[in-house]
Amino acid sequence: MTDQFPILQRQVNSHRLVYLDNAATSLTPEAVVNAIADFYRHHNANVHRGVHSLSQEATTLLEDARRRVAAFINAPSPRHIVFTRGTTEAINLVASSLGQSFEGGDEVIVTAMEHHSNIVPWQLINSRCRVRLRVVPLLPDGSLDMDALDSLFNDSTRLVAVTHVSNVLGTVNPVERITAIAHSHGVPVLVDGAQAVAHRRVDVQAIDCDFYAFSAHKMYGPMGAGVLYGKNLDKLPPYQGGGEMVDKVTMERTTYQNAPLRFEAGTPSVADIVALPAAINWIESVSWEQIHDTEQALLTRATAGLEHVPGLHILGTAPDKDAVLSFVINGTSSYDIGVLLDQQGVAVRTGHHCAEPLMARLGIDGCVRASFAPYNTVDDVDALVNATMRAASMLR
Repeated sequence: MTDQFPILQRQVNSHRLVYLDNAATSLTPEAVVNAIADFYRHHNANVHRGVHSLSQEATTLLEDARRRVAAFINAPSPRHIVFTRGTTEAINLVASSLGQSFEGGDEVIVTAMEHHSNIVPWQLINSRCRVRLRVVPLLPDGSLDMDALDSLFNDSTRLVAVTHVSNVLGTVNPVERITAIAHSHGVPVLVDGAQAVAHRRVDVQAIDCDFYAFSAHKMYGPMGAGVLYGKNLDKLPPYQGGGEMVDKVTMERTTYQNAPLRFEAGTPSVADIVALPAAINWIESVSWEQIHDTEQALLTRATAGLEHVPGLHILGTAPDKDAVLSFVINGTSSYDIGVLLDQQGVAVRTGHHCAEPLMARLGIDGCVRASFAPYNTVDDVDALVNATMRAASMLR
């Protein structure tokens, strides 16, 4: 499998590259790179409305990608799929559009493990009206306190915004159950799926969520492309104005396209979107079963190995956990650990991981995060453990 990822053949600091930063950005297989190159070599033109052949070809490729994405997450039709630049833009789209109807005193329920991208957009609404965030707390193992969730709903609750998988703890949240609870209160649900779509089969109809957002670059695709699934997009107003999203424009008023085009103002990142089906094809060629089994085996081995490092504490031990392993070592800086690992060829992520409220609740200012993909190997895990052992001994 590694031969499909040429970057894994390079060295870093005179060591074999051990890439364990997949939760930030997964590596890109040759098939995806070739799809991008093929677009620029043979079909490069702007999409929609162009009558010439290249524009028609580019439009067909983009709309084929929309259909492929819809099938990938089991959306009812391609009309439910909006292309964005990534998960962050997708969540901001919902916040800006749905938020136009929010009033002072309205509330959004989030969880204590949310990424900044699912916190800050709701806070930005405060520039227009005061919106309060209600926070679902965590249990000691890093799972959600589901008993507390129901008590957070009231007549002012307008939305539940929850991550499917924590980018720090690896916790897999019961999004189907959360959606059912929210819907019993008449409240819609947005799911941040950035850390889920590369690791588990996502069925938006089974989840029954109202919105689901994810990024291509975390699922072996290119940077600059993302997806927002919406159950009832035509009920939302657009949040950006410009070309593509309009039906008719006069100096007095404008009418808009139906969804999804009303949310796709301006020129999209066509080549990156067109390459997204190649990433989906790669995932499905590996199979969900192999992805799950490989990643869970690596996670188990890494957990067992790191537990032997003196002073090391693993963050997040929920029973349902994806391939993310975060830790701290007593008396050391996560940054220092990350630098020492990099000197040994091991690429991990350090810091607060865009989850400062979670760090505050854990009583830390940052941690080291290793995250796995199906192209990782047992040798990669052993390199991580050995490098961490050496780094910890150097910093004592």
